[in-house]
Amino acid sequence: MQFTISEKAVELYKQEMDLKKGDSLRLYVRVGGCGSGGFSVGITKDQPSPTSFITEVNDIQLFVNEEDFWYLNGMTIDFDPDLNYVTFENPTITDLDNPNS
Repeated sequence: MQFTISEKAVELYKQEMDLKKGDSLRLYVRVGGCGSGGFSVGITKDQPSPTSFITEVNDIQLFVNEEDFWYLNGMTIDFDPDLNYVTFENPTITDLDNPNS
């Protein structure tokens, strides 16, 4: 499991979600919104489980639970401040209609 999230994206989440040093965010698959095949990335404050993939950026712990590895593995999350837009790119998903295949 591997994903990348930029410092700019984490700073946006810190500001928008009033995050403090040591807080944890879970990234998960949700149905609906902009994303491949009707899926998108949800983000919520939560605590990781022993089997979660965990990374830390700017004192914020970000994690993905096993059931969401299939979608987030290989993903890059970034924020473009000029466009005020968060981008989610995953080159491992080539079939946008069936991202799990």
